[in-house]
Amino acid sequence: MAGRYFDVEFDEELIKELKDTLAYMVSPVTVDLFIDEASHCETCEDAYKLVKTIADASPVRDGKKMLQLRVFSKSKPEDLEEFKRQNVERVPTVTLLGGVIRYTGTPAGEEIRGFIETIMRISEGESGLDPETKKQLASLKGSVHIETVVTPSCPYCPYAALLANMFAYESWKQNNPKVISDTVEAYENMDIAEKYGVMSVPAIALNGVMSFIGVPYEEDFINYVVAAAENRLDQLVPKTEGEASGM
Repeated sequence: MAGRYFDVEFDEELIKELKDTLAYMVSPVTVDLFIDEASHCETCEDAYKLVKTIADASPVRDGKKMLQLRVFSKSKPEDLEEFKRQNVERVPTVTLLGGVIRYTGTPAGEEIRGFIETIMRISEGESGLDPETKKQLASLKGSVHIETVVTPSCPYCPYAALLANMFAYESWKQNNPKVISDTVEAYENMDIAEKYGVMSVPAIALNGVMSFIGVPYEEDFINYVVAAAENRLDQLVPKTEGEASGM
């Protein structure tokens, strides 16, 4: 069972840390959670518990939570249009910016840090990327689907996921939403990990081509993303950078 790989229980100290961090939110952020109450989804309840706890820890301004949680269920016909609109097929899936940033599986364990930092940067309106990276993302012509394969116990994975998320956020922010960042939790989606032959995480695929093992350097990552957008990844070799953990 996938649920054994992570714990979604928050003690009082962790909830206080969450509240202290989210207190600095500048603009409201919406998080969408996609589940299926009628299926044997082993981790949907855990995903709901985790995201609900984070949303509840966000500050209230003008009578509203700064982190708004919307929940869509495959078992509710009225919710299926949103599944289709955001191109969500698996449950649980957590999305931001209407599906531009997504977590296929639960953003639990170490991944919570990257998830929270992603929320904060969107709220603050700043990706933190280099000006040259921003410029190249603004001029991307083709689409790029980034899949960052992670596990809850990997301490390096949040950094890779955050970088991918910010590439997607920055392209969206500049009205050129060509990048989708998809953080894939390996234990909940073993078929995806097996498809790419993942032995170490983080492992990053661009448009279905395994491109990085470990946390990439931003300047290398933008070069590969541009290559993916121009359909010339075959000219580059997969890179091993930064730190990685074994599966």
